[in-house]
Amino acid sequence: MMASPTNILGQSNVFARLGSIGKAREAGILLAFILVVAVTTTKNPNFLFSTDGFRDLLVTPALLMIVAVGQAIVIITRNVDLSVGSVVGLSAYLTGRVFMDMTWLPWPTVFLLGVVFGALLGLINGALVAFAKVPSLVITLGTLYAFRGINVMWTGSKRINASDMPADFLALGTSAWYRIPVITVIAVLVLAIAGWYTYTQRGGRELYAIGSDPDAANLYGLKVRRRVLSAFVISGALAGLAGVLYAARYGTVNSQVGLGLELQSVGAAVIGGVAIFGGSGSVFGAAIGAFLLLTINRALPVLGVDDFWQRAVVGALIIGAIVLDRLAANRQIRRLVALRDLDQQPGDSDSDRDRELPSDNTKAVNNV
Repeated sequence: MMASPTNILGQSNVFARLGSIGKAREAGILLAFILVVAVTTTKNPNFLFSTDGFRDLLVTPALLMIVAVGQAIVIITRNVDLSVGSVVGLSAYLTGRVFMDMTWLPWPTVFLLGVVFGALLGLINGALVAFAKVPSLVITLGTLYAFRGINVMWTGSKRINASDMPADFLALGTSAWYRIPVITVIAVLVLAIAGWYTYTQRGGRELYAIGSDPDAANLYGLKVRRRVLSAFVISGALAGLAGVLYAARYGTVNSQVGLGLELQSVGAAVIGGVAIFGGSGSVFGAAIGAFLLLTINRALPVLGVDDFWQRAVVGALIIGAIVLDRLAANRQIRRLVALRDLDQQPGDSDSDRDRELPSDNTKAVNNV
């Protein structure tokens, strides 16, 4: 049965409004980021205009941005990955350990090995969530402690130092491309690929359908298990990438690497407009949220704000983002109900419109 023009118009209006809401929220987060930078720079111009200040503004949020992109993809499917911090720590230590024990391996191979290792850890999470059908909050909370315990047991009191890693690898953390840190360039490339996939590819769009209503997506024939599994694998791979880049950036790896990063990544995604209940948001918003979150952490001490209030401001941002998300969701529901009621008004059905239009036979008789 063909959809009526009213239904098509109503659907197009809904999607246009949903898209405009998403863009407005991302624009609001970007505006807040610019405002924080402007106010802090007014207080201390070195925050932006010094060489170190500009570099720190770009490179400090880059690792969180990579992890937040993977976290956003998982949250869009109505799940959450609380193990990303532990995956970052394990991948970082694995990278340094391989450099120490297998000095004959070229650094690009070790780089790739760290990413694949993170993907395997993500595969464990995804398999348990998708096939065992255990809530992701429970599974990833368990693997958070399990992976962290393995990391502590493996690392012990040992530490990887810069002298244990090759200079070409460490150059990734210090070199720049046209004054833009290489780590930031890598983070932007990851964001571009993730945005392209979620916005233009069928698999990416199915992530949103699954997050909106998993049961309906399953009934429609979508490969829900495969998509959820792939989301966790992507999250693990990006956490592994962040772990490798952490080793290159700081040159020192111990058992505490990545501690607390899981909550920061969730906070960045939520602040960036990714709905904690799934089905809406974007990786671009999560990336902006990561920049806003860590820039605020750097800006508040410059503005003379105590450490307690720094944490309170971040908490207020997360709560505010969740409240705004629920308000936006309620507005969407009211608009959808209004459009449905408009479609169901008497005299607007397809059969009524068909009776109003003369058939081809009637036109032919009238012409004769």
